[in-house]
Amino acid sequence: MVLKKKKEIQVDAFFLDRQQLEKLQTFSKDEEQNLASLLLHCAQLSNGIQQIQCIKQIIPLVKKMDQNSACDPMVKACLDILGETYFSLDVKNPLKKVLASSLNSLPEEFMTLAVQSFVCCLREELKIRDVYLYRKVLDNLASCMEDFSLGRASIKNLFEEVLQFLQKSLFDIQEENRKNNGNHIVQTQLMHDLLIAIKISMMLVQKLQENIQGSLWKHCESFVWQSMCSLLKSSANFLVDATLLQTVQTTSGLAVILFTKAMYEPVEELPSMISDLLLGSVKQAAMPVWFVSNCGTLCTEELPDSVRLFLCHGALAMLEWKDGSMGEKGEKLLLDIASVLLSLSSELKESSMATSLSRILVIWTTSALATLVSGSPDLKIKLNGNSDVIGKLLEYIYTHWEHPLDAVRHQTKLIFRNLLQIHRSTITGSNEKSDPFFARLIKRLLSLEWHVKGKYASLACLVECVGTESILQLDRTIPVQILDVMNDQSLAPYASDLLETMFTNHKAHFALSFQESTWIDQWHDIWVSPLLLILCEGNHDQTTYIIDYYLPKLLKCSPDSLNYMIRILQVSADANLGSGSTRGALGALMACLRTARAHGHLELASIMGNGLVSTECIKQGLVHQHNQVCIDALGLLCETHRSTEIVSMEEMQLIQFFIMYNLNSQSPSVRQQIVSLLRKLFCRIQESSQVLYKLEQNKTKQEVLENSTERHPLGILQQYKDFLSSVCDRLFEALFPGSSHPTRFSALTILGSVAEIFSFPKGQAQVFQLDQVMDSTRIQTLIQCLASTFEEVKVLAFGLLMKLCNVAFNLQDSADLALLFQAAMDLSTSTKPYDCVTASYLLNFLIHHKGLQHICLEKWVEHSPQIDEDTSVSTVEKNTLAVIKLLLVNVEEEILQARKSLLQAAASFPMYGRVRCITGALQQLPFNNLTLVAEWKEMVTRLILMSYKLSAVVSPVVQSSSPEGLIPMDSDSESTGRLKMILSEIQPQDTNDYFIQAKILKEHCKVESEKLDDQRPMESICSEIRG
Repeated sequence: MVLKKKKEIQVDAFFLDRQQLEKLQTFSKDEEQNLASLLLHCAQLSNGIQQIQCIKQIIPLVKKMDQNSACDPMVKACLDILGETYFSLDVKNPLKKVLASSLNSLPEEFMTLAVQSFVCCLREELKIRDVYLYRKVLDNLASCMEDFSLGRASIKNLFEEVLQFLQKSLFDIQEENRKNNGNHIVQTQLMHDLLIAIKISMMLVQKLQENIQGSLWKHCESFVWQSMCSLLKSSANFLVDATLLQTVQTTSGLAVILFTKAMYEPVEELPSMISDLLLGSVKQAAMPVWFVSNCGTLCTEELPDSVRLFLCHGALAMLEWKDGSMGEKGEKLLLDIASVLLSLSSELKESSMATSLSRILVIWTTSALATLVSGSPDLKIKLNGNSDVIGKLLEYIYTHWEHPLDAVRHQTKLIFRNLLQIHRSTITGSNEKSDPFFARLIKRLLSLEWHVKGKYASLACLVECVGTESILQLDRTIPVQILDVMNDQSLAPYASDLLETMFTNHKAHFALSFQESTWIDQWHDIWVSPLLLILCEGNHDQTTYIIDYYLPKLLKCSPDSLNYMIRILQVSADANLGSGSTRGALGALMACLRTARAHGHLELASIMGNGLVSTECIKQGLVHQHNQVCIDALGLLCETHRSTEIVSMEEMQLIQFFIMYNLNSQSPSVRQQIVSLLRKLFCRIQESSQVLYKLEQNKTKQEVLENSTERHPLGILQQYKDFLSSVCDRLFEALFPGSSHPTRFSALTILGSVAEIFSFPKGQAQVFQLDQVMDSTRIQTLIQCLASTFEEVKVLAFGLLMKLCNVAFNLQDSADLALLFQAAMDLSTSTKPYDCVTASYLLNFLIHHKGLQHICLEKWVEHSPQIDEDTSVSTVEKNTLAVIKLLLVNVEEEILQARKSLLQAAASFPMYGRVRCITGALQQLPFNNLTLVAEWKEMVTRLILMSYKLSAVVSPVVQSSSPEGLIPMDSDSESTGRLKMILSEIQPQDTNDYFIQAKILKEHCKVESEKLDDQRPMESICSEIRG
């Protein structure tokens, strides 16, 4: 179990200006706390969290005040400052919500005064004319209308001013957007501001309906009516403006329907009017004059497809579909919307539009379900599964259930589920299981191939309606067919979800149908037995996906089925042990046990104690010839749903048994899994040990005596220590000279995990530390691993040495370290590439030794006593500087020799090794925290100069026309010409006569002349090596 670290909440503090502070200071009292002194103290705090605590004290203090205090100038001044503070805070600042929540509890006698203060502040906000500051005003309006009684009262008092501001903001933002055409960053910001303005307008109409109710405001000359007309006109223009963001158009569609609903009379005719809009059958003479004048762009025969889509969304979201309040005209509108949406499905192919359409279809099915509750018989007929609407909806589902977009696929599943519920609502009182529509659907789906992904979710929805038994009656082999599909990872998640729905429903059906528990055997035969057969004999991919996707869900549904699995697999385990290609019954048993324990359905001690699973059985799994069986058996011991579960003695013995036989696995993936599982075990030991230490500390002497028969915490901790010591002994034994690469990799990786996990802060109880079991022999073993020809073994050994750096140097005397340094310098000139890598790791290891300069470097390079005495310079920096200086001197000398003969350099002192050691030393240097800056500047200058010189020396070879190597033995004339060109490139850097004496070997030359020709270069080579 992993505990998420709590995210620290950041709250920006608010600050008052000088005038506000002076006003509070005037009214504050030193001898007692009043509202002014509390606000003054709050404003002087620099921590937002502390200010929140302070604000919460306001209302309790106000409630203690006298009722006559409402006339106190101090209260008026404080409420003014609270209002100014509220409107100045950012909408995302938690202080704003805390302040609103506190003011909601303001006593009634202070409410009028508070509303006056907030109205004054809001009026100032509404005077803002900068279009780029509108967003802050809009956010404040939204905050006032969200569960803030004081804010809502303020907007009611300034309703006309707010309407006027919203009209102006919509117009100004749109104009500013046009002016910035082409400036996409500014336009995006403005469009989001426009979206917020539309939403605030809708919120105002929805939440403050009492301000626009009645007939007086509908007079054409009233300010509210004209403002509503202006908002409607703006929304209609935004709806048809394809240059705006789609979210703006969608929201405008909602706004058009909402504003029209608020203004239209008689309300009963509204559904017919919207139907005419959607179907393009509007007769302008029959439409209200105000609608035509403000929404003339919508009163056309052919609206753009996107506009019709957004109007459908608006109608579904903004009209009341429950309780049949719109009558038959509402039912007709519902059917018209379905017709329009389904016709658009073949037109709107763009991804965002397709997603919107699928989401709106889900809303339509939800609205249809709500309407059917009190719908007419005619509507039930028109929405029956046999109707044209449902038929077209099914076609949409079949077309889109494998859509490339996840959102469309998910919405399609919801549409199908709602469609089934719609049909159920139309056949109330009939037998659903024998319904012809459901029967046809089941047969249609079962006839499809199992590779059709949409089939799975649809069948799962049908199971919820008619039950699993109805489907199994058609074909009892369906569970087996679905399990067979699970060898394809792309289908496995869909198949497992369907199986889970089916077996869960089937179990519930049996439990309701039968009083006794005898039905469980039948359920096992259908859902568990096929699973066990595949686990025993199935291929690797199929069994893996079934274990990952299906088995956990089955055990979650029926944890008691584990006993059945164990019993069946134990019977055949001896006869079917499996092979290298199949798990067999033993492998299936290990997989089931591992999964059950990892998900909390199994206590290992209990099944081993009551004899359900023997230790010998688990041992067989741990050394099974099928790799995955070994991993599952190890996972059974290492994985558990509780990270602090105590590791038993039996588990520790079995882990030791496993390590004895499995370190030499040839499969890299198996080695990685072994290391990962053992790491989980070590983490469990570490976490449970901390619990045991706390238990021991909290135990009284009496409790110790009473629980003496139980496992004592100290006893368990000692067992942990002995176990970890034994594991480390076995791992170091596996690192003997000549051990295989897989063994070394496994042993070093596991040792690295032990060193990392059991590294505690000082002062904390420690169950084990790797340095406690280290000696000079083991340090020497790790150093020898640096000589491995495999880079990853070098990396692991070096990393472990770094973790044990202090103890490693303490266990090595000066003579040993001097020899190591000498070996590193010798290896840095080796002609074998992996030797210089070993030298690099050795030097990087020795660089961390504080006495390196006195032990090894004194006879090689001169060093500054001032640097040695400077305690502010880190050991790594001092030693790295000295080692690089030594390597640089050697390289510079070798460059001079290489200028005379590249051949001698290649044979005796290849410079690559020195350079590799220099780069290796630089890589572990903390460049952002250097002390010897002057010395490093000089060193870097020398390194750059050396690099240029080295490049010039070796460039004739590495940049020649034959960088792979020179083989002067080609006999054809074309190759000979190319060889001469290569030799001419190299000759300026070569002072001997080896290359210039290469001859063309001719087929008809005499033997003696061949010998002579062959002898000349050999003599040259020998003389070159002798120097």
